[in-house]
Amino acid sequence: MNLLLVEDEPSVVSVVSRGLTEEGFTVSVAPDGLIGKQMAMENQFDLIILDIMLPGINGLELCKIIKTHKPNTPVIMLTALGTTENVVNGLDNGADDYLIKPFKFAELFARIRMLLRRYNGAITQDQIITIADLQLNLSAKTVRRNQKEIVLTATEYRLLEYMAKNKGKILSRIDILENVWDIDFNLGTNVVDVYVNYLRKKIDKNTDQKIIHTAVGLGYVLKEK
Repeated sequence: MNLLLVEDEPSVVSVVSRGLTEEGFTVSVAPDGLIGKQMAMENQFDLIILDIMLPGINGLELCKIIKTHKPNTPVIMLTALGTTENVVNGLDNGADDYLIKPFKFAELFARIRMLLRRYNGAITQDQIITIADLQLNLSAKTVRRNQKEIVLTATEYRLLEYMAKNKGKILSRIDILENVWDIDFNLGTNVVDVYVNYLRKKIDKNTDQKIIHTAVGLGYVLKEK
């Protein structure tokens, strides 16, 4: 699960990042509102944590922007502004939850779990397949590499999912045809090679570590180096 923390206080960044990383999350940090906006718009995060008093763009404005463009991304306000008016203002600007500093990490973690369940349903470890920096979410049908979302067609996704579920195993073209297309093809067809090439262009392009490999004379395999 990928989280974005938009926070300019180093002590808060340290506590939240360390705690969430230990709980198995991947945490990206933006030190101000402008960078936070850019990261939120260019990447797909499972949840975003925002301070209100931020350089560049304040958290209330940033929350409104995020919720306008990505309404299904949960947002938690994490701020020292704790009056009833502040809380109401935060929620009115689209925040899903509001936690006041100083806070206990256990409470923040509980609120994160609650929001992720509300938006995505309970996510279990076996719904996530990780190969190098590629993450395949079997429940949400999403694919990310180096934390950036990759858009695939339905057929490309089925092919990647089949290869990911059999990571490290050499799959023949016949195996792939039978399990991805589920119909009888002329064995001379090159449809598998064509779609593997499509995947390579989206998954392995501009990366140092290639994970889609050809086993000459045998088929294809999805694995780390």
